[in-house]
Amino acid sequence: MVKLRLKRCGRKQRIVAIDVRSRREGRDLRKVGFYDPIKNQTYLNVPAILYFLEKGAQPTGTVQDILKKAEVFKALCPNQTKFN
Repeated sequence: MVKLRLKRCGRKQRIVAIDVRSRREGRDLRKVGFYDPIKNQTYLNVPAILYFLEKGAQPTGTVQDILKKAEVFKALCPNQTKFN
């Protein structure tokens, strides 16, 4: 199973698609964005995120909040799984 989660990288945190069995700093499948909590900046590769979500990837709680704020879930088809 694939998850979208945060991976530490200096003071910024990368949003990555990673296998569930990997540790937090393990090898990721793909980098799909970054989040800087100090400056409150976010960069998202929306097509890559939508690709992984459509394939069944599950975002962690924090990543889900970041994606909600960026309104990524509105781009999903209405018949897809709904994220509250």
